[in-house]
Amino acid sequence: MKISEITSFIESVAPLAMQESYDNAGLIAGNRDAEATGALICLDVTEEVVDEAISLGYNLIVAHHPFVFGGLKKFSGDSPVERTLVEAIKNDIAVYAAHTNLDNMLTNGVNSKIASKLGLTDTRILAPMSGNLRKIVVFAPASHAETVRNAMLDAGAGHIGNYSHCSYNLQGQGTFKASNGCKPFVGEIGKMHFEDETRIETIAPAHTVGKIVSAMLAAHPYEEPAFDIYPLDNSFGQAGSGIIGTLPEPEDAAAFLQKVKKIFGCGVIRHTRLPESPIQTVAVCGGAGSFLIGDAMRAGADILLTADIKYHQFFDARYPFVLADIGHYESEQFTKELFYELLTGKFSNFAVRLTKVNTNPIKYV
Repeated sequence: MKISEITSFIESVAPLAMQESYDNAGLIAGNRDAEATGALICLDVTEEVVDEAISLGYNLIVAHHPFVFGGLKKFSGDSPVERTLVEAIKNDIAVYAAHTNLDNMLTNGVNSKIASKLGLTDTRILAPMSGNLRKIVVFAPASHAETVRNAMLDAGAGHIGNYSHCSYNLQGQGTFKASNGCKPFVGEIGKMHFEDETRIETIAPAHTVGKIVSAMLAAHPYEEPAFDIYPLDNSFGQAGSGIIGTLPEPEDAAAFLQKVKKIFGCGVIRHTRLPESPIQTVAVCGGAGSFLIGDAMRAGADILLTADIKYHQFFDARYPFVLADIGHYESEQFTKELFYELLTGKFSNFAVRLTKVNTNPIKYV
């Protein structure tokens, strides 16, 4: 099995188009066409992790954090990043990262994994992506409308919330005149033709439009099908930042934080003043999620669990809303488990192992 088969599968779960503009998700180093000997899963790629992959005989590291964010100007080994990259390249080890694209997914994402650990139900994206949807409109002869429509929907179009195969169909009449050299499906060269047609409308994420249009063109009987693609401002509820959900029963805030501390193995939890009333609506964001404070309060969350909150940002949380910093590594540690479940579920006979290296750079006393 080639490394590209593994990375393509990960990207089917968390498309690279879903990453933030500043990110560097994807294959960072290595040959995608090489035969994979095993995958080592980690949160951060360090020299110790590369050494572990070498000792195991694995030539693929799957990480959450890209260890190269910007361009490197030299490879002298002066920095840990340079040394790690050089060591990986010297030993033909490919390094792949799924970062904010995996963060942003409602299903099989970093935050959905956190929500499941906390037992949250009725989960939804806290801050859905906008500007990511496209409306695809095509005009097909009525006799072939079902074939064209099914081809588009089967290619991934028409998902709205928990509904699939959504489309709108309007009957009308199209006109055209075929010029010399054309091979019209209906009508005659040089004569105006009127054809009963169906206007088929559906929606899809922008990164899937190419695949859907290709499926439509393959199924369409016309030599030159007429179709339009419109950008939409609608939010995309299947992807975005953070997740919000509810606990099965209301819980005392202090007791809930103690439970969180145990589940995530937190050395400490920094938080704002706790309310006397119980909490039930919980927002989560793995990693640095202080930018979601306002979104969490507007959504009616009782508490936001995230990391990397600065001193003055704690003032942004208006009581009785609770803001809690559980640590960056701690909040994202179960991403390793998520990778493991996805890869072993898809490739049952492929060697996958969780790193034994604790890459958390923060220690507590």
